[in-house]
Amino acid sequence: MNHLILRPPRRARESGAAVRPQRGLALLFVLPALLLLGALVVYPIGYSVARSLFDASGHRFVGLDNYGAAFTDHATLTAVRNNAIWVAVAPALVTAIGLVFAVLTEKVRWATAFKLLVFMPMAISFLAAGIIFRTVYDADPHRGVLNAAAVAVHDTFTDQPSYPGARPRPGTGLDQAQGGDVTAPAATRAVLLPLVGVQPGAIPAAAQAARLPTGDDGVSGTAFLDFVPGGGGRPGRLDPGKKGLPGLKVQLRDGGRTIATTTTAADGTFRFAAAPSATLTVVLPAADFAAPYRGVDWLGPALVTPAIIGAYTWIWAGFAMVIIAGGLANLPRETIEAARIDGAGEWQIFRRITVPQLAPVLGVVFVTMVINVMKIFDLVYIIAPGPVQQDADVLALRLYLVSFGGGNDQGLGSALSVLLLLLVVPVMLLNVRRFRGSHT
Repeated sequence: MNHLILRPPRRARESGAAVRPQRGLALLFVLPALLLLGALVVYPIGYSVARSLFDASGHRFVGLDNYGAAFTDHATLTAVRNNAIWVAVAPALVTAIGLVFAVLTEKVRWATAFKLLVFMPMAISFLAAGIIFRTVYDADPHRGVLNAAAVAVHDTFTDQPSYPGARPRPGTGLDQAQGGDVTAPAATRAVLLPLVGVQPGAIPAAAQAARLPTGDDGVSGTAFLDFVPGGGGRPGRLDPGKKGLPGLKVQLRDGGRTIATTTTAADGTFRFAAAPSATLTVVLPAADFAAPYRGVDWLGPALVTPAIIGAYTWIWAGFAMVIIAGGLANLPRETIEAARIDGAGEWQIFRRITVPQLAPVLGVVFVTMVINVMKIFDLVYIIAPGPVQQDADVLALRLYLVSFGGGNDQGLGSALSVLLLLLVVPVMLLNVRRFRGSHT
């Protein structure tokens, strides 16, 4: 019986032999990258996992005790809570703003300038951005832009205190209630209201020397600064050199009922038509002396995390806009034009056509932001003041502080780094999968 032996063609045998040297050459070129990857990624991860099983000194094996301590430490739990807030808010906010900007840039003539303006924060380092927003959120309205705007709006619609911080001279018969009202009996015709603690800049330039009111009818009196520049004078008396306090709101009350209101003149005098009575009192309302509105405590314990998320959004909205705009440019225009012909409005087109077709791109941007915010460190470290830094703490900052920022417990810090890695890796793999899917 004859056997038929099938052999590959000569050209195929030669090509197979040629593939093997090419693979070896490719491996030779990839080897430096693999060595760098092993030295900069694989080895640090392995060392961190091993280090997390030892105590702070690194000599005593403690097993999973560091992981148990991480889940029972209050500061670490606060960091986990803040990380959850970041993941829930920041990626969605950045993606939504980037989507709005990307859509708007298609409808304006100066789209390139707008994109450049929005993307410009990406060129600023996080250190510089943190310093910028630390100043923007400053509590002093003379330095913080946000509080300057808040004070300007507030002062536009609300009357300001005439003499913030002023108080009655002790021992002169004036009472200051718990609410801040200054009261004096109106049983006599002339009521003196000596005040101290008035800021020098609060006295108007038009203020005149204090004097007793003229006339014998009704209840009258004088509100004055009970202080003589250079010294001298007697407490509670209208001595020469004492200034009247104009613009003070003065009320006349009978029991708890206000029956008349007036304002002091340039020399501090005021007058009511009612006759003096044992039941009447002259009252300077607490609003005359209240501290002026100073804005919002943006970097206080309650608002520090939202404030830092705002700074993060300012930086990354441009990145999201550019990525989404690229996806928007590749959308088929036929469906949009057909929808317009059918009478669909711009909002309907955006919600029912644009967003569904952009879903893969939006998913990539969103997941990328999730990975980014889980590793957030520098903005929190720079913007949050020392007293409230623990209220704004996140995992990346916590592991740094535990390891190098005074805690000196690199075993616990390594455990936190491993936990952060375990949280980031699944999201990163999902992002890689979605990114590959968007390019197939």
